[in-house]
Amino acid sequence: MWAARLAAPCLLLAAATAPLDARAAEESEAQPPAAEAPAWSGSLAAYLNLPRGNEAYVTGIAIANRGALHLEARSNYEGMDAYSFFVGYNLGVGEAVRLDFTPILGFVTGSTHSVVGGFEATLTGRYADAYIEFEYVPDAQPSGYAYAWSELAFRPVDWFRIGLAAQRTRVHDNGRNLQRGVFAQVKGKHVSGAVYWFNPASHEQVTVISVAISF
Repeated sequence: MWAARLAAPCLLLAAATAPLDARAAEESEAQPPAAEAPAWSGSLAAYLNLPRGNEAYVTGIAIANRGALHLEARSNYEGMDAYSFFVGYNLGVGEAVRLDFTPILGFVTGSTHSVVGGFEATLTGRYADAYIEFEYVPDAQPSGYAYAWSELAFRPVDWFRIGLAAQRTRVHDNGRNLQRGVFAQVKGKHVSGAVYWFNPASHEQVTVISVAISF
Protein backbone atom coordinates (compact mmCIF):
# COMPACT_ATOMS: atom_id res chain seq x y z
CA MET A 1 0.00 0.00 0.00
CA TRP A 2 2.73 2.43 0.93
CA ALA A 3 4.47 1.75 -2.37
CA ALA A 4 1.35 2.64 -4.32
CA ARG A 5 0.94 5.82 -2.36
CA LEU A 6 4.59 6.78 -3.07
CA ALA A 7 4.38 5.88 -6.76
CA ALA A 8 1.38 8.06 -7.47
CA PRO A 9 3.05 11.41 -6.61
CA CYS A 10 6.18 10.35 -8.48
CA LEU A 11 4.20 9.65 -11.63
CA LEU A 12 2.40 12.98 -11.35
CA LEU A 13 5.74 14.81 -10.88
CA ALA A 14 7.28 13.04 -13.90
CA ALA A 15 4.29 13.85 -16.07
CA ALA A 16 4.40 17.51 -15.05
CA THR A 17 8.11 18.00 -15.63
CA ALA A 18 8.51 15.99 -18.84
CA PRO A 19 6.87 18.60 -21.11
CA LEU A 20 8.98 21.33 -19.48
CA ASP A 21 12.20 19.41 -20.14
CA ALA A 22 11.19 18.72 -23.75
CA ARG A 23 10.22 22.35 -24.32
CA ALA A 24 13.53 23.53 -22.85
CA ALA A 25 15.45 21.16 -25.14
CA GLU A 26 13.50 22.36 -28.17
CA GLU A 27 14.16 26.01 -27.31
CA SER A 28 17.85 25.24 -26.80
CA GLU A 29 18.07 23.59 -30.22
CA ALA A 30 16.12 26.40 -31.89
CA GLN A 31 18.51 29.12 -30.66
CA PRO A 32 21.70 29.44 -32.77
CA PRO A 33 24.99 29.28 -30.88
CA ALA A 34 26.53 32.61 -29.93
CA ALA A 35 28.93 33.86 -32.60
CA GLU A 36 32.57 33.75 -31.54
CA ALA A 37 34.67 36.89 -31.83
CA PRO A 38 37.14 36.64 -34.76
CA ALA A 39 40.64 35.61 -33.73
CA TRP A 40 43.80 37.61 -34.39
CA SER A 41 46.09 36.50 -37.20
CA GLY A 42 49.06 38.04 -38.92
CA SER A 43 52.74 37.81 -39.76
CA LEU A 44 56.21 39.20 -39.12
CA ALA A 45 58.55 39.44 -42.11
CA ALA A 46 62.13 40.58 -42.60
CA TYR A 47 63.64 41.32 -46.04
CA LEU A 48 67.44 41.45 -46.27
CA ASN A 49 68.22 43.72 -49.24
CA LEU A 50 71.61 43.21 -50.89
CA PRO A 51 71.99 45.84 -53.65
CA ARG A 52 75.21 45.56 -55.64
CA GLY A 53 77.53 48.47 -54.87
CA ASN A 54 75.48 49.67 -51.88
CA GLU A 55 75.16 48.78 -48.22
CA ALA A 56 72.81 45.99 -47.18
CA TYR A 57 69.76 46.85 -45.14
CA VAL A 58 66.67 45.14 -43.72
CA THR A 59 63.04 46.03 -44.43
CA GLY A 60 60.57 44.89 -41.77
CA ILE A 61 56.81 44.39 -42.15
CA ALA A 62 54.43 43.46 -39.31
CA ILE A 63 50.75 42.67 -40.02
CA ALA A 64 47.83 41.94 -37.68
CA ASN A 65 44.29 41.08 -38.80
CA ARG A 66 41.10 40.57 -36.83
CA GLY A 67 38.06 40.04 -39.01
CA ALA A 68 37.87 43.01 -41.36
CA LEU A 69 40.38 45.05 -39.34
CA HIS A 70 43.89 45.27 -40.82
CA LEU A 71 46.86 46.81 -38.99
CA GLU A 72 50.33 47.11 -40.48
CA ALA A 73 53.72 48.64 -39.73
CA ARG A 74 56.75 48.92 -42.03
CA SER A 75 60.36 50.01 -41.54
CA ASN A 76 62.91 51.06 -44.20
CA TYR A 77 60.20 50.78 -46.86
CA GLU A 78 59.69 54.38 -48.01
CA GLY A 79 63.35 55.14 -47.33
CA MET A 80 66.17 54.41 -44.94
CA ASP A 81 65.13 55.12 -41.33
CA ALA A 82 61.51 55.61 -42.42
CA TYR A 83 58.70 54.06 -40.35
CA SER A 84 55.11 53.77 -41.60
CA PHE A 85 51.88 52.70 -39.89
CA PHE A 86 48.58 51.77 -41.53
CA VAL A 87 45.01 50.79 -40.78
CA GLY A 88 42.91 49.02 -43.42
CA TYR A 89 39.75 47.07 -44.15
CA ASN A 90 39.87 43.47 -45.42
CA LEU A 91 37.53 42.53 -48.26
CA GLY A 92 37.27 39.21 -50.09
CA VAL A 93 35.15 37.51 -52.74
CA GLY A 94 35.21 34.21 -54.64
CA GLU A 95 36.09 30.57 -53.92
CA ALA A 96 37.71 28.71 -56.84
CA VAL A 97 39.25 32.03 -57.86
CA ARG A 98 39.47 34.39 -54.89
CA LEU A 99 40.17 38.11 -54.74
CA ASP A 100 41.31 39.65 -51.45
CA PHE A 101 41.53 43.45 -51.38
CA THR A 102 42.61 45.72 -48.52
CA PRO A 103 42.60 49.52 -48.84
CA ILE A 104 45.01 51.09 -46.34
CA LEU A 105 45.58 54.59 -44.94
CA GLY A 106 48.35 55.73 -42.66
CA PHE A 107 51.41 57.91 -42.22
CA VAL A 108 55.18 57.68 -42.47
CA THR A 109 57.64 59.27 -40.07
CA GLY A 110 61.40 59.31 -39.53
CA SER A 111 63.41 60.28 -42.61
CA THR A 112 60.13 61.00 -44.48
CA HIS A 113 56.98 62.66 -43.14
CA SER A 114 53.70 62.26 -44.99
CA VAL A 115 50.20 60.85 -45.02
CA VAL A 116 50.15 57.62 -47.06
CA GLY A 117 47.32 55.92 -48.94
CA GLY A 118 47.35 52.65 -50.83
CA PHE A 119 46.06 49.11 -51.12
CA GLU A 120 47.05 45.44 -51.07
CA ALA A 121 45.42 42.86 -53.37
CA THR A 122 45.79 39.13 -53.99
CA LEU A 123 44.18 37.07 -56.76
CA THR A 124 44.43 33.34 -56.04
CA GLY A 125 43.64 30.39 -58.30
CA ARG A 126 44.33 26.66 -58.03
CA TYR A 127 47.91 26.73 -59.33
CA ALA A 128 48.73 30.44 -59.67
CA ASP A 129 48.37 33.72 -57.82
CA ALA A 130 49.14 37.41 -58.27
CA TYR A 131 49.89 39.95 -55.54
CA ILE A 132 50.43 43.70 -55.47
CA GLU A 133 50.94 46.23 -52.70
CA PHE A 134 50.83 49.91 -53.66
CA GLU A 135 51.20 53.15 -51.72
CA TYR A 136 51.47 56.79 -52.69
CA VAL A 137 53.52 59.20 -50.56
CA PRO A 138 52.52 62.75 -51.63
CA ASP A 139 55.15 64.51 -49.53
CA ALA A 140 58.11 62.32 -50.52
CA GLN A 141 61.12 64.41 -51.52
CA PRO A 142 61.84 65.84 -54.01
CA SER A 143 58.31 65.04 -55.25
CA GLY A 144 55.42 62.67 -54.54
CA TYR A 145 56.25 59.04 -55.22
CA ALA A 146 54.39 55.75 -55.73
CA TYR A 147 55.93 52.68 -54.08
CA ALA A 148 54.90 49.18 -55.19
CA TRP A 149 55.78 45.51 -54.84
CA SER A 150 54.20 42.86 -57.08
CA GLU A 151 54.47 39.11 -57.65
CA LEU A 152 53.08 36.75 -60.31
CA ALA A 153 53.56 33.16 -59.17
CA PHE A 154 53.00 29.56 -60.24
CA ARG A 155 52.38 26.97 -57.49
CA PRO A 156 53.02 23.39 -58.66
CA VAL A 157 52.48 22.33 -55.03
CA ASP A 158 51.00 24.22 -52.09
CA TRP A 159 54.35 24.73 -50.34
CA PHE A 160 56.32 26.11 -53.31
CA ARG A 161 55.93 29.29 -55.38
CA ILE A 162 58.06 30.47 -58.30
CA GLY A 163 57.57 33.40 -60.63
CA LEU A 164 58.20 37.02 -61.52
CA ALA A 165 58.55 39.99 -59.17
CA ALA A 166 58.87 43.75 -59.47
CA GLN A 167 59.26 46.64 -57.08
CA ARG A 168 59.19 50.40 -57.43
CA THR A 169 61.31 52.11 -54.81
CA ARG A 170 63.68 54.98 -54.22
CA VAL A 171 65.63 53.20 -51.50
CA HIS A 172 68.02 51.56 -54.00
CA ASP A 173 70.36 54.27 -55.26
CA ASN A 174 71.16 52.57 -58.58
CA GLY A 175 69.35 54.84 -61.06
CA ARG A 176 66.41 52.44 -61.44
CA ASN A 177 63.08 53.25 -59.85
CA LEU A 178 61.57 49.98 -61.11
CA GLN A 179 63.32 46.72 -60.31
CA ARG A 180 62.28 43.57 -62.26
CA GLY A 181 63.29 40.01 -61.52
CA VAL A 182 62.44 36.45 -60.50
CA PHE A 183 61.84 34.72 -57.19
CA ALA A 184 61.29 31.36 -55.51
CA GLN A 185 59.53 30.77 -52.19
CA VAL A 186 59.14 27.81 -49.84
CA LYS A 187 56.18 27.92 -47.45
CA GLY A 188 55.61 25.94 -44.26
CA LYS A 189 52.69 26.01 -41.86
CA HIS A 190 54.01 29.02 -39.92
CA VAL A 191 57.38 29.85 -41.50
CA SER A 192 58.29 30.77 -45.07
CA GLY A 193 61.43 31.85 -46.89
CA ALA A 194 62.09 33.36 -50.31
CA VAL A 195 64.89 34.64 -52.53
CA TYR A 196 64.31 37.48 -55.05
CA TRP A 197 66.76 38.43 -57.79
CA PHE A 198 66.08 41.82 -59.36
CA ASN A 199 67.77 43.20 -62.50
CA PRO A 200 69.58 39.89 -63.14
CA ALA A 201 70.99 40.93 -66.53
CA SER A 202 72.42 44.28 -65.40
CA HIS A 203 75.12 45.70 -63.15
CA GLU A 204 72.44 47.06 -60.79
CA GLN A 205 71.46 43.68 -59.41
CA VAL A 206 69.57 43.48 -56.13
CA THR A 207 69.17 40.27 -54.16
CA VAL A 208 66.50 40.09 -51.46
CA ILE A 209 66.25 37.27 -48.93
CA SER A 210 63.06 37.12 -46.89
CA VAL A 211 61.92 35.16 -43.84
CA ALA A 212 58.35 35.39 -42.53
CA ILE A 213 56.57 33.95 -39.49
CA SER A 214 52.76 33.74 -39.49
CA PHE A 215 50.37 33.22 -36.62
